[in-house]
Amino acid sequence: MTFMTVQQAAEKWGVSVRQVQRLLAAERIPDAQRHGRTWLIPTDAQKPEDIRKERNKDAKEVSELQETHELAYLLPVMNGEFAPGEISTYIENLPEEKLRQIAWAEYAYFKGDGAEAVRRSEPFLNSEILSLRLTALILFTFANLPLGHIHQTHFGMEQLQELLKEMRKNTLTPQQEAMGMFVLSIHRVLLHLPLDDMPSIEPHLRHLPRGLRAFACYVMAHKVYLEGDYGRALGIAETALMIQDRPVVISSVYLHLVAAMSLMAMKRTEQAKTHFMAAWELAQPDDLLEGFGEHHGLLHGLIETCLQDAYPEDYRRIIAITYSYSAGWRKVHNPETGENVADNLTTTEFTIAMLANRGWTNAEIAAHLRLSEHTVKRYVSEIYQKLGISSRKQLQQFMLR
Repeated sequence: MTFMTVQQAAEKWGVSVRQVQRLLAAERIPDAQRHGRTWLIPTDAQKPEDIRKERNKDAKEVSELQETHELAYLLPVMNGEFAPGEISTYIENLPEEKLRQIAWAEYAYFKGDGAEAVRRSEPFLNSEILSLRLTALILFTFANLPLGHIHQTHFGMEQLQELLKEMRKNTLTPQQEAMGMFVLSIHRVLLHLPLDDMPSIEPHLRHLPRGLRAFACYVMAHKVYLEGDYGRALGIAETALMIQDRPVVISSVYLHLVAAMSLMAMKRTEQAKTHFMAAWELAQPDDLLEGFGEHHGLLHGLIETCLQDAYPEDYRRIIAITYSYSAGWRKVHNPETGENVADNLTTTEFTIAMLANRGWTNAEIAAHLRLSEHTVKRYVSEIYQKLGISSRKQLQQFMLR
């Protein structure tokens, strides 16, 4: 091996002698040898990366870790990476007690246990940790809906709006801005509240971790669905599913459900069933039934045709969730929007009314729901009677958009 001096290395690399000496002191030049007061450096040694660049890189990594921690409490189960059936193990292995507690609250919500979700989230409603407080408010607000606790739901909504307003007064990090937009979107879109003045969440997606980014795509697809652009809603959902390199269970369930909704709105029933069953296969091992009950009316009979016979007990529980969630949802939605979504129809009547409102004929509805055409006609008559109307055109004012 041949060697060069410190001076020769400095000239070769275009740096000062002092910089080379600093690199030697930091042991960053491989195979360099000390001889008395001088150094011998292998002639084929490569110039090490500027130590200042490495420090900048280290600082960036520290900053990213801080940003990740800042988001750590924001719906950790939704953001979690675990295989179907392993959600409890995932929560038990979370590193902090507060994180585990809010994760159990979140899991209770997605299982359809609103009372447990409220009990576990309530202690964190005034947390000083922003992402933890936002999560607690979202869970508290939505979990009180199926319990019929509309006063508490309105309290949660008001506290959430106040917190978001307070956040906007401050200088926020990109991650904090993304958190605020993410929570605002969930609140406004999923309660079908007016969206005209709501900024787009799209510019903030890159500042969300991957699991929440996937759910944000679901919310975007749901918003586009409500606007009647079913093809675009399907495209957003399927793209978000396609680009996942590792599955995030809850977000994937909701993405499959919004894809199924969009396909049903386009009368592509068999493809809708494929997405629906993909959602079910992800959700069923952990008992994640809430999302199915929440989307019942928009799934246009898929719950009945896909689950009623094969999973009768789960089906009954989903219908129970549907009734309780829908009752609370309408009590909030109808006054907030001035609309009057029907609240006196059974789940079967509501499904038939939704399909009729989408332009399905009685024969098509009968084939889809495996009923006789005569039975469908009878249901339609009962729907008209309950709503005090006499035509399908009049259904529009009572049905989900």
